[in-house]
Amino acid sequence: MNKAFYFLFFLFVTSTCYAWSAGIPAKPIKLSKQKTFKVVCQYQPIFAANKTALSGRYVYHQKVVVNQISKQVFSGLKLPKPPVASDFVFALKKVTDVMVNDVASPVAASRYYAYITLAAYETQSLFDTINYPSLAGRINKFSKPFRNDALIPFSNKSLAVILAVFITGQKLLPSGYLLVSQMDSIAKLYSKNASNQSVYKNTYVLITELVNAILLYAKADGFARLNNLKRYTPKTEIGYWKPTPPIFMAPVEPNWHALRTFLIDSAQQFKVVPPAVFDTAHNSLFYTQLMEVYNITNSANTFQKDIAMFWDCNPFAVQQIGHVEFGIKKISPGGHWMGITGIACLKNHLPLGNTILAHVMVSITLADAFIACWDEKYRSNRVRPETIIQKLIDPRWHPLLQTPPFPEYVSGHSVASTAAAIILTKIFGEKFSYADDTEVEFGLPVRVYKSFFEAASEAANSRLYGGIHFRDAIEQGEWQGRKIGEFVSNKFNLKYIF
Repeated sequence: MNKAFYFLFFLFVTSTCYAWSAGIPAKPIKLSKQKTFKVVCQYQPIFAANKTALSGRYVYHQKVVVNQISKQVFSGLKLPKPPVASDFVFALKKVTDVMVNDVASPVAASRYYAYITLAAYETQSLFDTINYPSLAGRINKFSKPFRNDALIPFSNKSLAVILAVFITGQKLLPSGYLLVSQMDSIAKLYSKNASNQSVYKNTYVLITELVNAILLYAKADGFARLNNLKRYTPKTEIGYWKPTPPIFMAPVEPNWHALRTFLIDSAQQFKVVPPAVFDTAHNSLFYTQLMEVYNITNSANTFQKDIAMFWDCNPFAVQQIGHVEFGIKKISPGGHWMGITGIACLKNHLPLGNTILAHVMVSITLADAFIACWDEKYRSNRVRPETIIQKLIDPRWHPLLQTPPFPEYVSGHSVASTAAAIILTKIFGEKFSYADDTEVEFGLPVRVYKSFFEAASEAANSRLYGGIHFRDAIEQGEWQGRKIGEFVSNKFNLKYIF
């Protein structure tokens, strides 16, 4: 088969993965500082590795070789075992790995995290209702799951939380079956005597009932109806969004705004001002912003490039080297901030319950942030810098980062990062420093931040350095994220939680 066939097949698979990943119904992994990279050539399925060449029989991918990596299953779990926050963080990281495998889009990933962490929190509430009351009545249209009081005394809380994460992930994610090995490893630990077997069985039944209730809540959020809504067709006029190189993907989830929100009243509750009017006059605000992107990207220094790459968080970018296209799987923006949440919880030695609470607060905030952001994206429908710069200024120009497949205004990373930073700052304080190693597994170095706001600001500016957003999309994205974050914080009075 020739190169044209592989490229067309790649277009089909990539577009299908984005649509599919949108939602078909512990100790963290510690990487040592000593790591090396080598290129491996072997025959594999197309999406078998982080980097995969698609134009030949053999696949080339960059393999990260790390010494002293912790075991990837719960083989170290000893019984009886008290609740440990690191186990929850580890379990959620395994779910993130499946999302990366599934090429989950930013919006789809935020939805997954919200329901998975909600299941974990409601599980915690079963065992400690006083300190962790159910979120029923506080989250939009969420009713308290059925509580099997007869099983609770004969179940294990630590086991229950981990099973809630894995079972919800298994049933919610397209490749959820990849989590079965994690559950099997836990079941094996509980199979050594009759007493432990009974605990595992009771806990499994208890959590399966709860997870089914969470899945029913998820099923009613409107996702199943998205494909029946009006299809999006790109406008032909200049100034509006068009598919971008290198593979000109269809726009991701144009009807996402129609989903039920978790906490905000609607996708339009914190509506941003319209973007700068499209105007090619050299003294116009739009053209000034256009030239800013062009000039900054062309003259970006190493510091700015490092920031752009660290916060890229493109679930599936494509790079071309000669006649070969490389697909690169990475975490989503929401996945990055969930990783930061885990880092902060472990650094602050939070107990299991508070660790779960922090994660569910961040995740449902992110989910609402993306719903609101996507509402504006497809209302404004603004052109990306790459499209208009190539048409008006330099046909050979390309941004540092690959342009994501959806309209430009507002910046999703700016909305999500600012909203998450608001929640985390309320929980951990304004001067909480941490080392962010979330991107180490993707070959990027650790970055150290003095606060969550510093990280959020850097994430927002990365879109300008990367050449994929105009300044007003970033600034208005920050405004919207701040409003959503403050709304959630005030609704739960987060400053008194910890």
